[in-house]
Amino acid sequence: MTDRVRARVFVSGRVQGVYYRANTRDAARARDVDGWVRNLRDGRVEAVFEGDEDAVESMIEWCRTGSPAADVRDVDVRYEEPTGESGFSVRR
Repeated sequence: MTDRVRARVFVSGRVQGVYYRANTRDAARARDVDGWVRNLRDGRVEAVFEGDEDAVESMIEWCRTGSPAADVRDVDVRYEEPTGESGFSVRR
């Protein structure tokens, strides 16, 4: 079994009001990645992905495009120690 990894991702651009969070949730669940996603007050989206390294890296790559209506300008990734996230949710 591959070691579990955790990545915190900050996505900049036109990423709010374009179903970015819902699409992130669906993409993460399809890859069996745990964590959460939320909008930030500064217009960015923050997400935490936890799971198999390949699946987490796939989600990071997915974030570079995101939902069809999004216009992603930047993706900042920070790796952290896994905390045992379970399931994937949209936070408010």
